[in-house]
Amino acid sequence: MAGGTGIPICVQCGTASNPCRCVVVGPTLGFLAFAVAAVVEWPVGALVYCFKHVKGRRIMAHPAAVVYPLVTNAIPI
Repeated sequence: MAGGTGIPICVQCGTASNPCRCVVVGPTLGFLAFAVAAVVEWPVGALVYCFKHVKGRRIMAHPAAVVYPLVTNAIPI
């Protein structure tokens, strides 16, 4: 947590995408987008899983497999 404010701050160091070699904004926004997508998609995926297992698993994996990497990689700082 960021100094008790309740906002998660994600830091990824060792990247070559910018001169300071640390990324803060991309992973933080990626995590927030992941959380929003998960709140919507996990209950839907659980319901779909009852009838179609493979489709339900794919829906529940979408925030981690697609949303987080897409947002994190789109912002290089």
